[in-house]
Amino acid sequence: QVQLVESGGGLVQAGGSLRLSCAASGRTVSTYGMAWFRQAPGKERECAAAISRSGISTYYADSVKGRFTISRNNAKNTVYLQMNNLKPEDTAVYYCAADRGGYSVVRSEYEYWGQGTQVTVSS
Repeated sequence: QVQLVESGGGLVQAGGSLRLSCAASGRTVSTYGMAWFRQAPGKERECAAAISRSGISTYYADSVKGRFTISRNNAKNTVYLQMNNLKPEDTAVYYCAADRGGYSVVRSEYEYWGQGTQVTVSS
């Protein structure tokens, strides 16, 4: 079992930055692929970014490429999402997720989820 707790969300103006953190407990996250999903009101939950166990491979949705950076510190059992140049359309609840099988952009591949943290970007 892995427990995931997100932090770092909040209200920010367009063009601003936020850094989300996902702290894991229970088992070391070094054996899991990790991802940040997001869900805006009335929309499907989508994968914003994902990172492999080693951190060598990453994925970004086209809408966040060049603005978001996913990283991990396996020694601290923590995954991060640095979000720069935020836009109103980035407003969503952001969820951290863990995948024993590696890393994927498919929601159903992820076995463990955090409770989510709200990010609101004002124009």
